[in-house]
Amino acid sequence: MKVTSDEKEQLSAAIDRMNEGLDVFIQFYNESEKDEPLIQLEDDTAKLMKEARELYGQDKLNETLNAIIKQILSISLSEEGKKK
Repeated sequence: MKVTSDEKEQLSAAIDRMNEGLDVFIQFYNESEKDEPLIQLEDDTAKLMKEARELYGQDKLNETLNAIIKQILSISLSEEGKKK
C-alpha cells in the first residue's frame, strides 16, 4: 500500500491512539472483580421490593431497607457477643 508521509503520520497516530485505548481496556479487565450479591432474594421478596420501589421510589426504599438491615444485624451481632 502506498501512502504519503502525511498519511503515514496519520496512520501512526491512529495506531497509537488504538493502542492507548486497548491498554485502558486491559487495565479495566485486570482490575475487575466478580460482582457477587450479598444475599440471594427469594422471588416473592424481590417482587415486593419492586412494588415498594414503584410506590415509594428507589431512594426511599434504599433508605428504609438499609435501616432495617442495620437494626437487625446490630441486634443479632450484639446478642452473639453476649453469648461468648
